[in-house]
Amino acid sequence: MVEYRIDRRSGVATYVQIVQQTKQALRLGHLRPGDKLPTAREVVEATAINPNTVLKAYRELEREGLVEARRGLGTFVRRALGTAPAESPLRGELEAWAGRAREAGLDRDDVAALFTAVLEKHFQGDN
Repeated sequence: MVEYRIDRRSGVATYVQIVQQTKQALRLGHLRPGDKLPTAREVVEATAINPNTVLKAYRELEREGLVEARRGLGTFVRRALGTAPAESPLRGELEAWAGRAREAGLDRDDVAALFTAVLEKHFQGDN
């Protein structure tokens, strides 16, 4: 089951953070079709956010066809995203690179900017 972590300082709307974290879990294989998402109550208890925010995020995921709400049962994953399993060898390479970047004195924003620039170079025109 996914555990949401809300960063109130990020400037990203809370419901968007939930959507993004759910999609990341789908891409990494932490969530699979048929898995149940935490209830709004469980998310509220873990994160101290408004239940309507959770429901808004779940509605967005449902609109995108990623999850489905089943009355009285909860919200379930309908389909997976991507093909980047959490245990991918590329993950190890990326972790090593991130460690070297930190040792070189780069902070999180520097690493994010560098990584984003490389992504944009190699994936121009991809959605």
